[in-house]
Amino acid sequence: MINLLMLILVLGAFGLTIWAQFRVKGSFKRWSKVQAKSGLTGQEVARSILDRNGLRDVAVNPVRGQLTDHYDPVSRTVNLSEPVFYSDSIAAVSVAAHECGHAIQHKNAYGALVLRHRMVPVANFASGIAPFLLLGGLILQAMGLFGLGVILYAAVVAFQVVTLPVEFNASSRAKEIIVQEGMISNIEERGVRKVLNAAALTYVASALYALLELLRFVLLFFMSNDD
Repeated sequence: MINLLMLILVLGAFGLTIWAQFRVKGSFKRWSKVQAKSGLTGQEVARSILDRNGLRDVAVNPVRGQLTDHYDPVSRTVNLSEPVFYSDSIAAVSVAAHECGHAIQHKNAYGALVLRHRMVPVANFASGIAPFLLLGGLILQAMGLFGLGVILYAAVVAFQVVTLPVEFNASSRAKEIIVQEGMISNIEERGVRKVLNAAALTYVASALYALLELLRFVLLFFMSNDD
């Protein structure tokens, strides 16, 4: 009964993850067709925000793909996908401001971001080896191996959970800045919220799915030991 319930919950969370991906793509597509009244492109918005926050040394670069936007803390660059870099849409302005939010977090040593950066090596290692340990433990009925896989997978889940406040804070900073600086008018705030909330939902859905998967693995481990 417990296994069935967990399977239903995990499948539900997986479905939410897929739906969130469709929503963020749909929201970006819709608001990328609506020009911001300021007429500023994503690149111009990013450059302006960075300069006003004392981050003139942070470069703004175009990158290929769609929704490939990110801030690189190592090279200290804001990387915007071409549909954001060159566009003056509400979606472009929103995404560009969000990535600048991460650059400001970095400058201010925002606690959750600092913790997330420190967790990156562990999370990368754990995400690469955990699936093999979990699968190998089940196939070989080696619960010690499976247990080690659960521990490593827990590290991956912890990384995803820590990512949530980082993303929410960056979006909050973005909305506040672009409204205060007049890059977005009050009537355009709805579009900004739609774009950023849809993006945030993908992180929430992924974290929820990972948490439920972790709970399922933990239950499997203890049920196997009881047997």
